[in-house]
Amino acid sequence: MGTPPANPRKQVTIPTLKKMHRGGEPITMITAHDFPSAHVADAAGVDVILVGDSLAMVALGMEDTSEVLLEEMLLHCRSVARATKAAFTIGDLPMGSYEISPTQALETAIRFKKDGRMQGVKLEGGQEMVSSIEKIVGVGIPVLGHIGLTPQRQHMFGGFRVQGKTKDSAEKVLEDALALQEAGCFALVIEAVPAEVAALITQKLSIPTIGIGAGNGCSGQVLVQVDMTGNFPPGRRIPKFVKQYGNVWSESLRAIEAYRDEVKSRQYPAPEHTYDMPKQEFEMFVEATKGV
Repeated sequence: MGTPPANPRKQVTIPTLKKMHRGGEPITMITAHDFPSAHVADAAGVDVILVGDSLAMVALGMEDTSEVLLEEMLLHCRSVARATKAAFTIGDLPMGSYEISPTQALETAIRFKKDGRMQGVKLEGGQEMVSSIEKIVGVGIPVLGHIGLTPQRQHMFGGFRVQGKTKDSAEKVLEDALALQEAGCFALVIEAVPAEVAALITQKLSIPTIGIGAGNGCSGQVLVQVDMTGNFPPGRRIPKFVKQYGNVWSESLRAIEAYRDEVKSRQYPAPEHTYDMPKQEFEMFVEATKGV
């Protein structure tokens, strides 16, 4: 899967991220859902790789993130962990695996740490998740919070809708942020919140915020890798906040179409793609096959 860099990066840790935050250096986070996507993200030098439950939709073809199962998440986490050498890795706790009780949340977090080989976990929710976060942090597992639009609960919001657009709603996001900080989260994802609201919340906190659809005033940013690399067919709807940095779909389509055409025309495989046999050995083989 490629030659390792001559001067490999140092391992990104929680102290690394805290130092970046103190120094005002933006934190880069991106999702990955398998070995190849984690391999390229790590090689590109991102600080944090998130095995997001978005894999339900972008990798497994599900309707929304609430469908993905715990065992499916753990399988993908292990795949990502094998490829990641320097970035800090975080696994997304899927819906149904942590909401019942703090004990359930802790058990799931431990599985992500041991079975999934993740260095930290992410869970959605605000003040109602404080006890669970305290329980997980209490055993030494870093927790990344997630407030604003929480996709696992999108049906309660009437879909993927922006949060914090009114005074009361914005206050609720801030209250959630402060509660999760107090509970011990090392950072918070703020999703689909007006930029000015996210910026003010970031100023009120002593931990970094990672924005997704929350403007440039956050301490860092996260995007779904499949979205930002353009690894999807034309016409697929993507959120307003996504910037497409590449067109993987078009390049993959071009390559596969060229392969198809060359196989059909017998241009591939060419002599340089085949193995030779000593002429004498082949003649002996032909002789041996006579009468078969």
